[in-house]
Parts: sequence; structure tokens; C-alpha cells
Amino acid sequence: MSAVARYLPARLAQGGRLPWIPATTPGKSSMPLRFFRDNRGFVELLRMEPGVEMPLHRHIGATHAYHLSGSRQLSTGEIFGPGDYECEPPGNTDAWKIVGDEPLTALVIVMGEVEFLGPDGGVRGRANADSQWQEYRRHCHEHGLALLDLFDP
Repeated sequence: MSAVARYLPARLAQGGRLPWIPATTPGKSSMPLRFFRDNRGFVELLRMEPGVEMPLHRHIGATHAYHLSGSRQLSTGEIFGPGDYECEPPGNTDAWKIVGDEPLTALVIVMGEVEFLGPDGGVRGRANADSQWQEYRRHCHEHGLALLDLFDP
């Protein structure tokens, strides 16, 4: 056995076979790439149309985002665009909006979960590996698509 062979096989998620899954928020969708077992997090491509807002939310674990296209403006006024990388530490709380004429597409790695907050600061929803897996499963079932193994080993 060669030295490299013991590290194979790599886990390949073929983007052409993965669906864009519409969110309950109009103009927002995601393409799941990987789910981490034990609800440790997930990896996705996020797509949002101009003008769509991400409501106030808190990151329980670190979140990493690399912006491929489009721009978003944080509630603090900062703008992230193509080629920008952002690391949000655990506990970071923010809201943002897609600005400009181009849809945002970003590669996002979420560790742990994201809590969506209501006006009173209470948690009104969560996004985590389990919730994203359930959305992927539901979407595939509704559209007659095969479920791909997107879990880490």
C-alpha cells in the first residue's frame, strides 16, 4: 500500500447533484455540502437575493464564511463582498442584509448552531446539523431526489 492510499477515500460531494433548498425566507436558499455528526455543525453554500435580510442571530460555535459573489452589509455598517473571509466567534450576535444588484453566494462553515432571536432577545429558532439535515431530507423526498451521504465519517 502506498503512503497516500491509507488516507483515501476523500469525501466528495458533487455540487451538480446537490439541490438548492429554498428557505422559509423568500430569496434565501442553501446547498448542503456536509453535516457533522453529533450535531457539531454543517457546511453549505448560502445564496440570498439582493434586499433579503438575515434577522438577528447568535452563533453558538464559530462560523466561517468565504464570499464568492454579491455583498452583504452588517448591522454595524461593514460590507463584505467577493473574496472576503469572515470568522464569527462563538457568542457573536449580528444581523445583515444583501446589498447591491448581485445575489450573495458564500461558502459557510457553521460549528455548533445558530440561534435566531426575537425582538425580546428570546430564541425563536435554531439552525444546526439536525435541522439542516431534516430540510435536506424533506426537500429530496418532496422532489423525488436521492439522498446523498453528506455526513462526515
